[in-house]
Amino acid sequence: MSTPHRALVARIRWSWLWCLPAAWMAWQVLDWAVWQAVFRPDLAACKALQHQGACWGVVQVKGMAWLFGRYPVDERWRPALAMGLWLGSVMWQCLPVFGLRSRRGPAPELAPLLAWPLGLWLMSGQGPGLQLVDTAQWGGLPLTLLLTALSLIAGAPLALSLAWARHKGAAWLSWPVTTLIEVIRGAPLVMWLFGAAFVLPGLLPAEWHWGPLARVLLVTTLFSSVYAAEILRGSLATVLRDQAEAAAVLGATWWQSQTRVILPQVWRQSLPPLTSHAIGVLKDTALVTIVSLQDLTGAMGISLNGDADWRPFFLEAYLVIAGVYAAMCLCVAAIGHRLEHNATH
Repeated sequence: MSTPHRALVARIRWSWLWCLPAAWMAWQVLDWAVWQAVFRPDLAACKALQHQGACWGVVQVKGMAWLFGRYPVDERWRPALAMGLWLGSVMWQCLPVFGLRSRRGPAPELAPLLAWPLGLWLMSGQGPGLQLVDTAQWGGLPLTLLLTALSLIAGAPLALSLAWARHKGAAWLSWPVTTLIEVIRGAPLVMWLFGAAFVLPGLLPAEWHWGPLARVLLVTTLFSSVYAAEILRGSLATVLRDQAEAAAVLGATWWQSQTRVILPQVWRQSLPPLTSHAIGVLKDTALVTIVSLQDLTGAMGISLNGDADWRPFFLEAYLVIAGVYAAMCLCVAAIGHRLEHNATH
């Protein structure tokens, strides 16, 4: 037998040794999560398991509290409808990305964006026939989606402006922008969230009436924008070396060179790190729990901490929440991968 064949046989033998513990672990997980598990909301049956099997009944009992947080029970149809509008808007915008519909001008593209202010109006209730709900009572999955989307959308133009000012701005503009970026990046998000909760109320004018959600959103937007600015600055440094001069030689104006030559290439090069950044922003929303905003993770923790009967089943609850986050992150990654594929073909 030749040397390559011997190496292949040895590799196969070693792979079998790795398969045995993996198969054992998979069987243990399935035994706990499926075979021995209780799927109905039966507290007595769940306690009888003594943690030898999973109690998925906790999802049926507490799921709505996780999903909507402290939002009034009788009004939960409003955040549910708002989430439907937001997700529908995102899906409609993503259909051309996956080649499922063609773009037909700006009107069909901008119309679904109205779902976001409409969803905010539904949740706040600032209109006839709706009960006013303070933003401090917003929570669960709608709050997670809202913080993620608004931080990324509002932070995008700010990030581009900061990247351009730091890379090509005059010294009087570049130095303050650089200082701002480094100061915000130099401290963890947790510290800035505490600042939004306890410092900003004393700095902002009292007549502004900024609630905790608005202050946290301001911090998450700034935090997101400075990290995105550094991603865009790296792409700007690469593209501007040759492309700006080439566009000028062809007679393009500054605006034409930016919108038709520079920015499309910057967007194309920045897509992979920007996708990772968007996933990071989505996961970082879980930190708002420390300032008493109940996102998806915070709502789950509060609902179980206040119920001694179902509190022992934290593991199952965390696994469900982790699955929801994993599904959302996979969707963002799939959209980013498809955008990258479309940009390079």
